[in-house]
Amino acid sequence: MRKTIPQITAMKGQEKIAVLTAYTYPLAAIIDEYVDIILVGDSLGMVLYGMDSTLPVSVKMMINHGSAVIRGSNSALVVVDMPFGSYQESPAQSFRNAAKIISQTGCQAVKLEGGVEISESVHLLVNAGIPVMGHIGLKPQSFNTYGGFKVQGKDEDSANKIMEDARALQDAGCFSIVVEGVKESLAKEITQALEIPVIGIGASPDCDGQVLVSEDMLGLAAPNSKSPKFVKKFGSLNEEISAAVKQYARDVKNKTFPTSENCY
Repeated sequence: MRKTIPQITAMKGQEKIAVLTAYTYPLAAIIDEYVDIILVGDSLGMVLYGMDSTLPVSVKMMINHGSAVIRGSNSALVVVDMPFGSYQESPAQSFRNAAKIISQTGCQAVKLEGGVEISESVHLLVNAGIPVMGHIGLKPQSFNTYGGFKVQGKDEDSANKIMEDARALQDAGCFSIVVEGVKESLAKEITQALEIPVIGIGASPDCDGQVLVSEDMLGLAAPNSKSPKFVKKFGSLNEEISAAVKQYARDVKNKTFPTSENCY
C-alpha cells in the first residue's frame, strides 16, 4: 500500500519526511523502499535533458516520466510537478492539466510553484479532489524574474511575502509545502507557523522533511557540473560508472569480453 496524504500530514512534528526525486522506472524502484514521497520534478528538464532551465518542460513529458515512476514504485506517495505554463493562466487551465496528469499517470498529487497568486487554483484543485503540494521561496520556474537561482527571503519585505505565500497555500488546502532556497531562520519560522508539513531544500534542518534531486545526492551529474551548497553527496556514482565503462571498453578491445560464458 502506498503512503496516503493523511499519513504524510500526520508525520508533522512526529517523524521527519524523506523525499527524493525520480524520473525513471529503475530509480523509482530503487528508492521506493526508503522514502516517504517520490517527487517527479520538472527538474528532469535540466537533469535528464540538459536544458538550461525547467521552462521548456511540457505536460506530456511530465506524464511520461510520472507514469514510469508509478510503475516502478509501490509504497511511496508520488507527486508530479505541473510544468511552467500549465496552470498560471487560470484555475480552469490548472484543473484541466492537473486532471490530465493525475488520470494519465496514476500519481497521488501535483505540485505547483507560487503563493497568493495561485491560491485560487489550489483551492479549486483541492475541492475537485486533487491533492496539491505547494512550492515557495526560490521558484525555479521564475528564475528569470530573480535574475538567476538566488537565495530568497534575505530582507524583511521578501521574507514577509514568502510567509504570506505559505499561509495562503495552507488556507487554500495544500497538504504540504516545499520551501526552497531561503534563509534558514525564515524556513524554521514557516515550519513552526504552519499546521501542514514543510519540506525543505536549501532551507532549514528544522523543516518537517527534506528533498533533494536524486542525481545530485548520488553524485551522478554531468561532468564539471557544480552542485548547490545545500546538496550532500551520499554516493559517487559518476566515478563508479566511469570506472565500469572504462573496464568494459578495455575488455572489448582486448577481446576478453564476451567469453563463452556470455554466449548462447
